[in-house]
Amino acid sequence: MNHPAPRILAAVFAASLAQAQVPDAPTASPAPAATSAPIGQTAPPASSSAKPAQSPFGQEVPVLDPGSEVMTFNGKNWNVANNRVFQARFEKYLNAPEATSKEDTEYRAYIDRVLTLLQPGQATPQNVDAAFKLLPYAARYDIDARLCSSLADAVYSVWQSQRNQGRLVMANEALETERKRQEWNLQMAAKDKELEKQPKAAGGVARGGNQPPRAANANSAGVTDSDIRMASITKRIVEGEAVTKANQVKRELSELQAKVEFQGLMVQYFLQRRFQHVLMASRFYRALFTDGDTKLNLGKDAMDLFQKSTGTPPTVSILDSMANEAIRDIREGSRSFAFLVEKGEIYSATNRLQESFVTGEYMPEVRLIPREQKRKCLSFSQKGFQLISAIDVRDYERAEKLVKEMKEAASDFDDSKPTARIEGAKIEAGGKLALARKAALNNDQAALEKNLTEAAMIWPGNPEYKEVFGQLNKQGDVMQKTLLEFDQLVSQRNHRQIWNDKLRFIAAVVINPERKVTLEKIMADMEAIERSVLTADEMARQGNHAGAWENLEKTWAKFPDDGALNQRRADMTTRASDFVKTIRTAEELEKKSQVGSSLSHYLKAQKLYPASDFAREGVDRLASQVLPES
Repeated sequence: MNHPAPRILAAVFAASLAQAQVPDAPTASPAPAATSAPIGQTAPPASSSAKPAQSPFGQEVPVLDPGSEVMTFNGKNWNVANNRVFQARFEKYLNAPEATSKEDTEYRAYIDRVLTLLQPGQATPQNVDAAFKLLPYAARYDIDARLCSSLADAVYSVWQSQRNQGRLVMANEALETERKRQEWNLQMAAKDKELEKQPKAAGGVARGGNQPPRAANANSAGVTDSDIRMASITKRIVEGEAVTKANQVKRELSELQAKVEFQGLMVQYFLQRRFQHVLMASRFYRALFTDGDTKLNLGKDAMDLFQKSTGTPPTVSILDSMANEAIRDIREGSRSFAFLVEKGEIYSATNRLQESFVTGEYMPEVRLIPREQKRKCLSFSQKGFQLISAIDVRDYERAEKLVKEMKEAASDFDDSKPTARIEGAKIEAGGKLALARKAALNNDQAALEKNLTEAAMIWPGNPEYKEVFGQLNKQGDVMQKTLLEFDQLVSQRNHRQIWNDKLRFIAAVVINPERKVTLEKIMADMEAIERSVLTADEMARQGNHAGAWENLEKTWAKFPDDGALNQRRADMTTRASDFVKTIRTAEELEKKSQVGSSLSHYLKAQKLYPASDFAREGVDRLASQVLPES
């Protein structure tokens, strides 16, 4: 039976790429400072057969199909590797040095020491205290991202909650003592009342001879002092019991709230793929809460994600088990990668490294892989991403070249899918060109234009296409053929080709006012695109990649079909990946009406690139929503 951890972890990584929301870290009181320093392949999107309305998976919760690497999220399918954010993060990792610096070594020593102190059978109160003191030191390192500090705050909050519970227990004991004293007073008052009801031994008969004796100190209504005292004592007993019950409720709520906050932190660590922090948190949890209740209190979506994957209600033990399984899977993946690189099987090695990176990019096994080994996969990985882009834009000539290079670089590379896609497109485009030749011989202008247009849409860069067009030009008037070519390029929105051959088209449309207006507009649009590209190149030479991307992005919004602009924009997207990711996240959060989160991301983008128009306009829009003018 397969362990559910890899399936959940793949969904978690996709959620981070798709900007799925994760719960916020619980707020806790600050931990006291320690007093002394301790020791130093291209797959087409697969259609989902599940109905979105029947399951949360693929809607609010993303799910990965490990067989096809296709992610289903919000009713849409996409390949997890064919994602610009993933490409940027993975290439950044491949170029990063191995984590063998002094800081990395010290950080791992702190984490290992905490896990050792808290491991089952050794989590004594003294070891728990020692592990707690190590957390602020581990939090000082950048790789930790202050997660150990959050864990220390959560532990400190639990201790404060437990101290409050102790005070409530003492208060209840005092109230119980007072209740017993009041009950004794009540019993004494009841005995006094019985004595008051007995007649006097002498002189008990009043004048008149037949009147019954009256109780001592009774008023006209027959209420004695004992009755009043008993009522007062009874009232105090009832009030004391009410306070005792209220204290018990407060104690139970305080403990439940501390558990929920601590469990939320553990789940957040798991969703962030910080598995060592999950283990530390789960071991702290067992040491802090000794009542045996380990059931996780989660929302519906998270509950479904864990319960449908594991088949049982989620508990701290299951979370701990899945974290251990993920660590084991990462360790095996890293070992497999090293072996495959040694054998020269770069394709399989790259896939294994991607799997380990997706599962736990922060684990030591992943971060300790030598850069020399990773660089062997970098070139292959880049060609893989380029192959995906080439097939997407139907540049089959370049795709065929990339497939050949990848096959030479990795003997285990399976080129069956991209080769079949390329050959199929070539055959289809060739058939359309054959029909175009036949239509030209039959002087069928409509069929000629239709087949030429379809051939260009199937394979825009087909060298045979230009050859066919040259033959057609020789068969008739050169001017008319040029106009025909112009109309085809306009219908294909291939304005770049018109720009590259503008002199011939300018001469041809002089006699045609309608085409002249169209050509003038195309020339103006292309001049704007060229200016934008030149401006972006200059900004990139100055190191301002974020500004270059923003400049190209504005132009791309007006002219999304220009191939050269798209290529330059894609290049700048990779170079300014942090800024682009922040802007995209802000825009997605703004669409979801999450004003605060979106505003924070716009401000972060403005910090990365102060002159950004996108960030400034986003801040202005959201600020007008938060603080509307009167």
